[in-house]
Amino acid sequence: MNFEKEFLKELTWGDDDAVVYDNIIDHGRWSVTHEMVFKHEGKFYMTTYRVGATESQDESPYEYEDDMIPCDEVFEKTKTVTYYE
Repeated sequence: MNFEKEFLKELTWGDDDAVVYDNIIDHGRWSVTHEMVFKHEGKFYMTTYRVGATESQDESPYEYEDDMIPCDEVFEKTKTVTYYE
């Protein structure tokens, strides 16, 4: 499903209950890439966006993207992990 860039920007900047999680998945010299899952109309969607890595890198979320951004529908799954301490 495609979402408007401004809608997704508001999710990243605001303290919105629709965001399920927002994690850093990559860190380069100039940009930090985030993966975000959000809930919209009862469904979950995933998207990625980048922000500047330092205060000198002026890159806001979705800055270089089209006005409509495709997001993949994702489904909540429970995973059991065994680890040893």
